[in-house]
Amino acid sequence: MSTPSIEETLRRPAPAQVTGEAAPRRPREGHRPEIQGLRAVAVLLVAIYHIWLGRVSGGVDVFLMLTGFLITGSLLRMVERRGRVEYRAFFARLARRLFPPAAIALAGVLAGTWLWLPQDRWRDTLAEVAASALYYENWRLAVTAVDYLAGGEGASPVQHFWSLAIQGQFYLIWALLLTGTVAAALVRRSPRAIFTGVLVAVFAASLTYSVIRTAVEQRWAYFDTGARLWELALGGLLALALARWDSARLPVPLRVALGWGGLAALVACGLVLQVSTVFPGYAALWPTGAAVLVIVAGTTGSRLGADRLLSARPLTYVGDISYALYLWHWPLFVFYLAKTGNTTASLAAGCAILAVSFVLAAATTWVSDRSVEWVTARRATRTWSLVLGVVCLTPVVGVSWSGVAHLDEQARIRQAQAADPANYPGAAVMVGAPPPPKLPYRPDLRDAKEDLPLIHTNGCVAPYKATEVKVCQFGDPNGRRTIALVGNSHAAHWFPALHKVVDETGWRLITMVKSGCPLLAGGARYPDTGAPYPACDAWGRGVMLQLRALRPDLVITIGTRTDPKGRPEELERLAVPRWRQLGAYGIRVMAIRDTPRLTFPPADCFTRVSLQQCAEARYRSLAPVAPYRNRRDLPRNVRFVDFTRYVCTPGSCPMIIGNVLVTRDRGHFTETYARTLAPMMESAIRRVTGWR
Repeated sequence: MSTPSIEETLRRPAPAQVTGEAAPRRPREGHRPEIQGLRAVAVLLVAIYHIWLGRVSGGVDVFLMLTGFLITGSLLRMVERRGRVEYRAFFARLARRLFPPAAIALAGVLAGTWLWLPQDRWRDTLAEVAASALYYENWRLAVTAVDYLAGGEGASPVQHFWSLAIQGQFYLIWALLLTGTVAAALVRRSPRAIFTGVLVAVFAASLTYSVIRTAVEQRWAYFDTGARLWELALGGLLALALARWDSARLPVPLRVALGWGGLAALVACGLVLQVSTVFPGYAALWPTGAAVLVIVAGTTGSRLGADRLLSARPLTYVGDISYALYLWHWPLFVFYLAKTGNTTASLAAGCAILAVSFVLAAATTWVSDRSVEWVTARRATRTWSLVLGVVCLTPVVGVSWSGVAHLDEQARIRQAQAADPANYPGAAVMVGAPPPPKLPYRPDLRDAKEDLPLIHTNGCVAPYKATEVKVCQFGDPNGRRTIALVGNSHAAHWFPALHKVVDETGWRLITMVKSGCPLLAGGARYPDTGAPYPACDAWGRGVMLQLRALRPDLVITIGTRTDPKGRPEELERLAVPRWRQLGAYGIRVMAIRDTPRLTFPPADCFTRVSLQQCAEARYRSLAPVAPYRNRRDLPRNVRFVDFTRYVCTPGSCPMIIGNVLVTRDRGHFTETYARTLAPMMESAIRRVTGWR
């Protein structure tokens, strides 16, 4: 049996193929069922790795490659038949096939968010639902992925829409590229020949960028459309190659080997590679290359071929509903984790999640197809198809944006209530202030993530990838005393206290802060992965140049390091040479003992017991004796300050003190609580410096 040409393969409606998950329900002449089976394998790998292994499989990369493979041929056929890209027809087809299932799934996410997610996650989830519906979720995740404060909390139920957002952007990019190709072809050659050259250039440029970007900032690259375009271009080049060269010419035994080799490589990819930390880059050539081998192998006609398995009806049916299955499996898993408080799913629970996902996927596919057929049978115009697709997602976007606006307004009201020191004294009760009346704590858990220091909202904190030092100034620019706050986000969460101090004393405050980056003399590492953090080292060198030029009277930084994973509290050993260097400049250093961290997100405690009853054992992150005690090798210009007694009792660290929520996540003060520490901060500064 010969392998169908790409023209035959793409004869059916393109929108059914564009996501790498959906497909028409009936095989047609020239249809390659093994591609449906490959889709099924990819989506099953995605779900299984997510639910049971807590890893990423590489299956999404297969979807991206298949999207490029199928859409490239579809668009080229349109150009060769019509002489242009018919945008209205192309996007109408996409809208009526992709938007209804997405709208149904996103509506389900909105309902599940209200039913099962803690309220502190509502705002972010609503914002991400809107981003998913409008196909920019990948960029939203790219921004939050490089934000140190965004890590460690519950996953978003629409996080998986990042790949669909990239595909949505790809459709527009490819259509525009082909339009330019058509214009160029009027002058010289055929669109197919020119577009081949364009795809080679896109593949080479995107892969190069992907490798470089992944090495420098993998968190960003993972969601970056530019770092993923090469996977789609690879599929496009494969489509063009198979249109000119029939892989059926290869010996059947070789094609059998290629099919099974590609399938085995695809299954093994996520087990061998830590996909979530090394992709995309050149590592993503593994799953995409494996899928290429399966497609090149084609329909072998052999009883031993992988295509025999991939063409089996159960797999092709899963391929038919794979788009909807992809949409449903992740939010169901996230809701399960949120409801149970578990971090993984048992075998039985995972099977139940998959079973429900299959039922919802089948129902979603059926309802979407039948609804579209019913509507377009009466108004079968391209404009009407576009309108239908847009109408499906409009309520989702409207509900999401309205919900965000309502939550923001409620947060503003609660924030105003928290400004009353008599009812919300915070840390003052730890030094003898009378207990306040029993009132709802502030900030509310729903507002905690947004209760950030000013320097986090005005751009004064350098993100992970940055090496440039951001110097910001507060207080009196002509103040008699100048204080520099330097270091990572644990230094930054003291900013509200310092800001209040300089406003009341007339001192000057400058800040130099970077996410996840203490002031070290080299050897910095990312706090979550332990990987080398060269941007932090470069930033630290720049900070020292700034401090040498500015000559502040006092540098405030973090002197020890606590860890929520159980490692003991340590002195910032690599910071000592920097402190000594500051001493040579005549600058004093106030090194603050690091604050304790939670071993659980605040929301998890809220779901188990009353938040007022939640507390973390002090010993879990703080050493019994501060690591700097009895150290004789510390520079003479350094004085350590321990604020622990304003955050913890001798045995535990409560989450609410004086009606104020202490931390907004596992380890950072709320801005509201930090401001109540201002008197203690001023007292410590005067004690260290002798200032009156």
